[in-house]
Parts: sequence; C-alpha cells; structure tokens
Amino acid sequence: MTGDTFEDIGFAKVDTGRELRQGLAEVVYGAGKTADEIVAIVARLKASTRRPVLVTRVDEAKARALLAAEPATHWDAKSRLAVVGEVPPPDGKGVIAVATGGTSDGAVAEEAARTAEALGNRVARIYDVGVAGIHRLLAHADELRRARVVIAIAGMEGALATVIGGLVSCPVVAVPTSVGYGAAFDGLAALLSMMNSCAPGVSVVNIDNGFGAAVLASRINHL
Repeated sequence: MTGDTFEDIGFAKVDTGRELRQGLAEVVYGAGKTADEIVAIVARLKASTRRPVLVTRVDEAKARALLAAEPATHWDAKSRLAVVGEVPPPDGKGVIAVATGGTSDGAVAEEAARTAEALGNRVARIYDVGVAGIHRLLAHADELRRARVVIAIAGMEGALATVIGGLVSCPVVAVPTSVGYGAAFDGLAALLSMMNSCAPGVSVVNIDNGFGAAVLASRINHL
C-alpha cells in the first residue's frame, strides 16, 4: 500500500493511504452521513490500519448502528465520538492538559480529550477553571506547567487561552466554543479574542473543534 491510495466505494472515496502520508488514518466526520455510509467507510478504514478508527459527531442512532456492525465500538454521548477498536497504550512524550473555562465547554473538551487518548496520549482534564474565578486556574498552575501541550477551551470572551499562555512555556492550542449570550455570536467573539491573544505561543483552531485541537496537540506531543 502506498500513500496515494484510495478506495472508491461509490458514494465516497476512502483515503486508505492517509496514515502513510500523515501518520494518522482518515477520521470520519459523522454529521451529514447516514448510518449505513458510516458503517461502510469504517469497514474500509479498518482494513487499512491497525489503529482504532475514529468517527466524530456521531448521534446515538448512528452509534447504535455502528456498534451493531462493529462490536468493538466505544461511543461517548457527551463528546459524540466513536472509537472503533481498542485505544493503544500512551506513547506520547508527555501529558496533554485539557482545560476549560466552564462546564458548558465540556462536550468540546471531551471530544479533544478522548481524541487525544485514542491517538496515544496521556491526558489531564482540568475543567471549570475560567477567568471569572481565576484562583481556580492558579490552583492548577503546576500541573499546567508540567504539560507538554495545553488545550485551552473557552466560550464567552475566550480569555482562558491568553491567561494560560502567560503561565506556561509549552505550546497552547486554543479552542473557542459557541458557548455564550447573544454578543458571543456563537463563538465568533471567543475566536477573535483568541486570535488576538497577546500571549506568544498560542495557536487557534476553529469554533468547537476539539478534534482538530487534539490532533495538533498529539503531533506536538509525539515530536
């Protein structure tokens, strides 16, 4: 198998060579696909990798169909992430810390944390440490500084990433969430705030993209 291979199954062209090119097999985005389409794509991907196959944004009905076809499926309702196959032992060099501003950011945080674990990383969950009560965050300062990467997840004004960026020497991956009242504009305010962070070493992924943050953090942790 070479890195430029794919399998045309009619409704999709499954990228079976992605793991050879990128080190990570194709991950299935479950939203917008039928249960039958997800099951068919996963079956092809399983044949091309020894790692677990990830399916993001999977609702309960699709998860049940996937479990019926693939009994080794583990689905989490909060993160809506399905992992087909056993999660490997951690082989990343350090710990990825996943921090959230509030409990309302939990779904995005669990998507990030569970994705990172499936990619072979140890994860420390540091939840509900938003800047409105900054003493909660400072109580975890030592744990954050020991991390090799921090994923900072927040909605509202998105200040958490900047504050963490000023406390740690490791890379910070900021994730704006769609949590907030009207002027938060479904996460746009947090996105712009994070992109304008005055703390160096902060990168930003798209709104609610816990998966993308985890992939970036995992690559850093495996360098």
